[in-house]
Amino acid sequence: MAVSVRAPLSRFALDVAEGLSRPVQKTLPSRYFYDDLGSALFEAITMLPEYGLTRADERVLRDHSSELGSIARAVSQVVELGSGSGRKTRHVLHALMPEPRNLIYRPIDVSMDALKHCERELCDLADVRPVQADWLDGLGEIASERRDAIPMLLLFLGSSIGNIDRECITGFLKRIRMLLRPGDFFLLGADLVKDVQTMLVAYDDPLGVTAAFNLNVLRRINHELGGDFDLRLFAHEARWKQEECRIEMHLRCRRHHTVNIGVLESAFQFRAGETIWTESSHKFNESELNAYAKAAGFQAEAIWIDAEWRFAETLWSVRDEL
Repeated sequence: MAVSVRAPLSRFALDVAEGLSRPVQKTLPSRYFYDDLGSALFEAITMLPEYGLTRADERVLRDHSSELGSIARAVSQVVELGSGSGRKTRHVLHALMPEPRNLIYRPIDVSMDALKHCERELCDLADVRPVQADWLDGLGEIASERRDAIPMLLLFLGSSIGNIDRECITGFLKRIRMLLRPGDFFLLGADLVKDVQTMLVAYDDPLGVTAAFNLNVLRRINHELGGDFDLRLFAHEARWKQEECRIEMHLRCRRHHTVNIGVLESAFQFRAGETIWTESSHKFNESELNAYAKAAGFQAEAIWIDAEWRFAETLWSVRDEL
């Protein structure tokens, strides 16, 4: 008699099962926002007038790209964690172009649509070789392929570092450091602390684009894991947590009900008023960023700050072998 064997659960399914089973605060990891629809919604968020972070990021790159190019002039490979469409990266690639060499650009993203956009838009400036993967998996793949001593510039823009729990940031940066070599550079974007209302409205815009972005994680569960979430029963909510120095995004349940997830063969109870915590966006100051560099084994080379929005691009180097 044939015996059916259940296929192993995906990382997505395991994380959903663990996060929704928590008795006090249900959670879902923010990385699951970014399927193709989620990536498109985030690109829309970056164009909202309330969300100044991306424009500040781009201004700093545009205004200081020549300085970056001067410091990292020996680089011939640029790698980007979570590239998205790669729009801001054009300034970096252009700054490295004057040198007589072939420039290679390796965007890493989970969205194939975003990677295809990178390839179309930036192929005039570099040989674009996309990698569809999570951040560290993609960087590990690229690091394993390196056969020469030519320096690399690693980009981590848009303050994605702020989506990592503060107690995990140093460990995350150390893992990156282990995949780099002496002579490499790391350009890290980080959003700085500013007026609370300015920060809150950036994560709860009047058009509701951020709300749709947040709710998309439930749509993904329905589509990919056989869930039956009714998105109308959850409301987007943004909070500022002063002590933790972070914005939190939550999905608040409007009434008591049960959600079934087919792949997990499980049902989850939701109470009216309880939330699913989906994202943390930590905000930083300059001294804190320098401390992270030192703790992870990097040398701080430069920091450039946008005056209008207070966003920082900090350039670190790898000086010594581990």
